[in-house]
Amino acid sequence: MIKVVVISDKITGNIYYLDPNNIELCRGNLVVFETENGLLSGTVVKETYEEKKKNLVLPLMKVLRLADKKDIKIIEDNAKEADKALKVAKKYASELELDMNFVDCYYTFDQSQLVFSFLSENRVDFRDLAKKLASKYKTRIELRQIGVRDKSKKIGGLGPCGLFLCCNSFLTDFNSVSINMAKNQMLALNPTKINGSCGRLLCCLAYENETYTYLKKDMPKVGMIADTPEGMGKVISIDVFKKTYKVDLKEKGIVEFSQDK
Repeated sequence: MIKVVVISDKITGNIYYLDPNNIELCRGNLVVFETENGLLSGTVVKETYEEKKKNLVLPLMKVLRLADKKDIKIIEDNAKEADKALKVAKKYASELELDMNFVDCYYTFDQSQLVFSFLSENRVDFRDLAKKLASKYKTRIELRQIGVRDKSKKIGGLGPCGLFLCCNSFLTDFNSVSINMAKNQMLALNPTKINGSCGRLLCCLAYENETYTYLKKDMPKVGMIADTPEGMGKVISIDVFKKTYKVDLKEKGIVEFSQDK
């Protein structure tokens, strides 16, 4: 077993499993930590605990220290400088006639890297832009082309449930979501109902899909002809939670039956 602390990157929201480095940490602490791409700052989202080696990618990067006033000043200054760099990047991209819709920009804590995120319908050759930015800022430049889901994750907002977007709150990866999941949960295939703020299918469609599949396993399918105690008829609807289904019988009309009986 290895001692681990879970940190959320202050800027991107990415999750890191780190060596606490014998530092006493509490949930909510702001820390400075090392990564393969330089130093970052982040917030403790899970205090030190023991995890099995097989569940981790070793060796673990380390928490360097709790952020002090000087570190917080650096974080604030980096944010201001990144805002200025974003305006410059937009200006350069316009001059180079590049189809790039910039979303955000940030410095790593130690300013060893300046990262830009942008949207574009097409693949963009941004080599000249990267050279101009590197020449001006004298640091490593990274230009990341992201999708609309990534944009929603960065910007945030409210979902149709009234809560903050899952992608912006806790999701770290975007799992595959298909229209079949909506069908499986008997939802109306109305884009305004099953699409999220990003215009793609709601991520939460995946949460209960397995449960619906399990509950529907022994239920008749809508549209099939069923042999019921009252005679043959067409199944017009099912309720997976009540374990009931309604059948349109030729002589008796619509009758509800229980799957358990």
